[in-house]
Amino acid sequence: MTDAELLLRHEDGVAIVTLNKPQRLNAWTVAMRDSLGQMLAQLGSDDSVKAIVMTGAGERAFCSGQDFNESQGFELTYDASEWVRQVKDFYEIIRGIEKPTVAALNGLAAGSGFQVALLMDYRIGHAGVAMGQPELNNGIPSVAGPWGIFAERIGIARSMDLILTGRLIDAEEAKHIGLLNEIVPPAEVLPRSIALARELGGKPPVALRLTKRAYRQATQPAFDRAFEIAEDAQREAFASGEPQRCMEEFFRIRAARKSA
Repeated sequence: MTDAELLLRHEDGVAIVTLNKPQRLNAWTVAMRDSLGQMLAQLGSDDSVKAIVMTGAGERAFCSGQDFNESQGFELTYDASEWVRQVKDFYEIIRGIEKPTVAALNGLAAGSGFQVALLMDYRIGHAGVAMGQPELNNGIPSVAGPWGIFAERIGIARSMDLILTGRLIDAEEAKHIGLLNEIVPPAEVLPRSIALARELGGKPPVALRLTKRAYRQATQPAFDRAFEIAEDAQREAFASGEPQRCMEEFFRIRAARKSA
């Protein structure tokens, strides 16, 4: 365990990482994301760890992405550019793990939480899982995730549907288009994820490592290019003030609902 926001336990060679901020739908701040990246890097280099499972605390969310309480304060163009570079570094850590990774989806996976779930090798969820990319609805250009991570998985037409509408898809649709591998009862999501991770972690390690490395190398050019474009897009968007205005409206509506 690193701190209260991240929990870590080991079970027969499988490391189980839990995002532990259920009151915020397991949304991460920069500090939480950096701590998670450090944890995953250490697990990736630990020979006693054969596979990694990531899940969220509570029953509502795996991860809802960036914590708006923090991103509302991004006012300078430097912040937006640096933010994109930090996200890329974090994603590179996950892409660089040369052992099996499984996302145990216990609820919502949205924004960067959705993207991280897709960076894992396998995704298991239940019928109540919702997944999506609502960035555009919040005034944030949706660039890095679609073109660096999931367009290659579901194609351009489906990617444009998700990023332009910002809609959340249910578990059945997610499974139908290949974003969710298995749907099991809620109580079985984590046990099934651990069992699968243990099974995959028992594969011949050299062949497994080289297979994952080959995938990373083959997809690296598109991944790098997506983040180059995203950095320019985010810098221009935040300079315009549009994301900040959308976030202010989000907080206004949320406050009105709480007071009603």
